[in-house]
Amino acid sequence: MVRWVWGVVLALALVGPAQAEVAYREVPLQFIAALGGPGETSGTNAQLWGHWEVDPGSRGVWLSVFPALAVTKVAPAGWSFDVQDWWLEEHGLIMEAPAFPLAPGQYVVTGGRAVTSVLTIGTPDAEGAQSWSLADGATLQDVTHMGCRAARYTPKAGVECTPEAAPAGKFPLMPGDTMPGVQGCAQQDYAVLFLVGLVD
Repeated sequence: MVRWVWGVVLALALVGPAQAEVAYREVPLQFIAALGGPGETSGTNAQLWGHWEVDPGSRGVWLSVFPALAVTKVAPAGWSFDVQDWWLEEHGLIMEAPAFPLAPGQYVVTGGRAVTSVLTIGTPDAEGAQSWSLADGATLQDVTHMGCRAARYTPKAGVECTPEAAPAGKFPLMPGDTMPGVQGCAQQDYAVLFLVGLVD
């Protein structure tokens, strides 16, 4: 995995009609859990977006060892497991929840493919909603890392929802696969963006 260094100021050539350049500070690779349609360039639900400062997969717990996690409620990496609200990634690892919400500001994001863009997260309005927008016409799919998957599982009313019911045989996912459903669980799939810089 690429390691990024704090304190470097770079000029970002945005992909899009304006071809603008923005000075930004490169940061160690981080991750954003985003909600939105693949073709969207902006929205008003960023309060539902999350942020991982480190790779959550590297700190995850395999489904096969969930019984131990169910007892301790604490992963070897130190994060707490909540059976009412838990996450899976594309290899079948239970991972820690991201921090919510994503703080207002400007983030340099990419999917590790052709497009890098500036993501602007607005301050909460009176109802707590936060706007988001990508620069120069970039879409959410443009800056989504297609190899990563992240899904959040919560219990349906009156039904047990645990990783024990997850179909372990479906992992690891192949390109184009979607995260599997889990019996008893409501599921929310998130796009995963690489966060590589901050605009000061």
